[in-house]
Amino acid sequence: MDAPRVRIAPSPTGFFHVGSARTALFNWLFARRHGGTFVVRIEDTDAERNREEWVDVIVDALNWLGLPPDEPPVRQSQFAAAHAEAATRLYESGALYGCDCTREAIDERLVHAPQTGYDGHCRDRGLARGPGVALRFRVPDDGETIVHDVIRGDVVFQNASIEDFVVVRSNGAALFALSNLVDDRAMKITHVVRGEEHLANTPKQLLLAAALDAAEGVEPSPPVFAHVPLLVNEQRQKISKRRDPVAVELYRDQGFLAPAMLNFLALLGWSPGGDDEMVDLDTMIQRFALEDVNHSPAFFDVAKLTHLNGAYIRALDIASFVEVCHPWVAPRPGEWLPADQVPPWPSERFDPAVFASIAPLIQERVATLGEVPGMVDFLFLDEPVIDPADFAKAIARQPHAAALLNDVLREFEACPFDAESLHRTLVEVGERHGLALRKAQAPVRVAVTGRSIGPPLFESMALLGRDTVRRRLAAAAKAAGGVAAPAPG
Repeated sequence: MDAPRVRIAPSPTGFFHVGSARTALFNWLFARRHGGTFVVRIEDTDAERNREEWVDVIVDALNWLGLPPDEPPVRQSQFAAAHAEAATRLYESGALYGCDCTREAIDERLVHAPQTGYDGHCRDRGLARGPGVALRFRVPDDGETIVHDVIRGDVVFQNASIEDFVVVRSNGAALFALSNLVDDRAMKITHVVRGEEHLANTPKQLLLAAALDAAEGVEPSPPVFAHVPLLVNEQRQKISKRRDPVAVELYRDQGFLAPAMLNFLALLGWSPGGDDEMVDLDTMIQRFALEDVNHSPAFFDVAKLTHLNGAYIRALDIASFVEVCHPWVAPRPGEWLPADQVPPWPSERFDPAVFASIAPLIQERVATLGEVPGMVDFLFLDEPVIDPADFAKAIARQPHAAALLNDVLREFEACPFDAESLHRTLVEVGERHGLALRKAQAPVRVAVTGRSIGPPLFESMALLGRDTVRRRLAAAAKAAGGVAAPAPG
């Protein structure tokens, strides 16, 4: 195989869809496997929907994923003149004809007709090009158009089932079937790897391509097509931005790691073989083949993605984990920040040494980096953020809570303040109150950290220090019922 040229052609409409990301990955892997080139074409001709800042969203998402294009992105609008030239050649060859039918007029004619779609009303009217006149393609009345698809095999379309489709709007703008074809030719794209939703467009593009080749007197040289499967949600419906979380930047901002996202996307319709769930990028490149992509819909399982992301987090060495946490806990000047998120503590209160000490303990307990601030905020705030439900369950509704907290408070005054000593002391206090350690530490954890779930309690208290722990215990004891009766025993 000669070095292939592949592309993605997203529209800048607000965010980068996970489906587009999966398609980008498959294109990128194919290019890397065969020493080819991966490029990006921004389909920006719909001025009402497109924004330049949304182009930046696409580029940023690709860069975050580690899939930067091999050439600077191009704009579809750069090929507008080529679109017009191709339309003119097709019109002059007779492949296109003028049509001034409105949608209402077509619908009215079809009320009592057996067919659906356009009825060919203007095929033989000989309308000249001009304002208010669209150009339609004259689809052959019989025969078939075959899409040779690497993933799906040969897909046959009966020409009789394809209506004479609009190629150029009445305002002169080329539509997708023509513009996409012309763009791919101008960019010398050899393989079109795209979503299944475009399969229905492909016979139209093949018919246009054959007509354009005939008009130009050249031999046909269509690209290789491969239509990757749809992504579906739990209800096996095509994932949609209206009801599903589909923006790549959403997952980035929640603290998913790019390698985990790539690993997950790669498995949506393809398998590298073997039983390993975690597959690195080099292995993907070595094993990826379009022929191995499954054509069945692929379930975008957020729970599986989250589980996989947790595995990637746990696989990091501690220095790397601390580093990737920075945007969430101590953003540096000019550093990317998760959208609408800032650490919940004043920057001057953050202690890198304290975070480095607690990092190994929370690394085992988080599935996304977005969970990290909630795990450690009690270390960097003057007072913990008390979860009302946890306070009610562990302290307010427990008749023993005030006495237990005051007893712990007294014992923590004198005992050595390391994790082992604190653990032993709380076990002894709990026994005096007839409580197992699990029951005894629940009110202490909520008093000190604000929540019933978090990093190991005793290591956390050792990092906080005696004075802070005693102050928080005293505040919780007071809130639980004031000064307690003397501890038993």
